[in-house]
Amino acid sequence: MRYLKTLSPQAIGIAAAVITVIIWTAFIIIARATTDPARGATMTPLDIMVARILGAGLVLLPWGWWLVRRDQLVGNGRASSMFGFSPLSFRITALTGVFGGLLYGIFAYNGFVYAPAAHASVLLPGSLPLWTTLLAVVVLHERLTRVRLASLLLIVCGDLLVGGASLLRAFDGGVVWRGDVLFMIGAFSWSMYTVLARKFLLDAVRATIAITVFAAMTYLPVYGVLLLTQVVHSRFTSAPLGDILFQMFFQGCGSVVISGITFTKMVQHFGPVRTTMFTAIVPGSSALGAVYFLGEPLTWNLWAGLALVTFGILFGVRRVVPAAAASVVSA
Repeated sequence: MRYLKTLSPQAIGIAAAVITVIIWTAFIIIARATTDPARGATMTPLDIMVARILGAGLVLLPWGWWLVRRDQLVGNGRASSMFGFSPLSFRITALTGVFGGLLYGIFAYNGFVYAPAAHASVLLPGSLPLWTTLLAVVVLHERLTRVRLASLLLIVCGDLLVGGASLLRAFDGGVVWRGDVLFMIGAFSWSMYTVLARKFLLDAVRATIAITVFAAMTYLPVYGVLLLTQVVHSRFTSAPLGDILFQMFFQGCGSVVISGITFTKMVQHFGPVRTTMFTAIVPGSSALGAVYFLGEPLTWNLWAGLALVTFGILFGVRRVVPAAAASVVSA
């Protein structure tokens, strides 16, 4: 612990970036392998959301309860909500929870049902700088420089090469385009959470706890009602226990708890736009992982789209002058 306290903010930010990239790469490969109907998926995308929330909730709900009680004991005036489990105000908990806790997972997991992991490699992490920059201009009033605009144009061209081809095949009865659209909406949702975290200067741990508490107290009850009324179909109770425990561990503890905290740490140190650009390695690493582990082919348009997106992200990172890190306070 003493060693961690001696690390510079830059070192902490870089370490957070490395951890985030590893987990995001594994997330894309594992999510596709789990939800692909051709591979005999044992759980539906909405079931995986349940496992994700349960796994994260087992760690973060007690943590949130303890943080709120500690705040009350020391009398620091911090806001809390959601029956004393969220260490943030209800307004901030709901805003960040909708985008970071609910919409991102719902859209991303459903996208993997229709589109291969190689598409997700380009359209999920690859389009984050696009959405984050546009939202930062609107929400944070950041200035859109020529260099940043050029990098975004490269990313858009790469996305169009991947998603555009799928949209054209829609007229032939293809369904891959549905996954591409869902990936883009999922990326938009996570970008909104990123910008909100920066806007409210959220502490990484408190923000991750808040979005998990919101998801647990909204998604799980609603999903339970939909199951009882047979509006949705579930395979959660019939899935092998090993699959459920694995999804709870990786999707919950890994993708939410660990990468949620490390990603928000990146936002604190690098800002929302540069944070998403630091994930430039994810499109390439996850696409190659999909080829190696899942046997997916990489067509010319996927290679070209991947190259354009990656180059656009790296171009933005190389040329954007880092701003001084803002001080971080908890809402």
